[in-house]
Amino acid sequence: MAQSKFVKANEEIAKKVVGTFEKIEGAVVGSYTKVEDAVVGGYTKVEDAFVDRYLTRDGETVEAAKVRLKKEQEQRESGETAQ
Repeated sequence: MAQSKFVKANEEIAKKVVGTFEKIEGAVVGSYTKVEDAVVGGYTKVEDAFVDRYLTRDGETVEAAKVRLKKEQEQRESGETAQ
């Protein structure tokens, strides 16, 4: 009888600990996700501004310049391996 009371008490404590851990985990992961989104968003803004200012050609959009630059990079990489 006494052992079953201990088992029940242990199970209740375990449920509370797991619940608390899940709450903490959710908060940490949520915070990390927010920070990650902010950093990636900031980097994208800087990247777009740099491409717009220094790498676009007349009348070319930032997106078109990025596509062009990616193709040029792939051509350079495939040309290096072919030699």
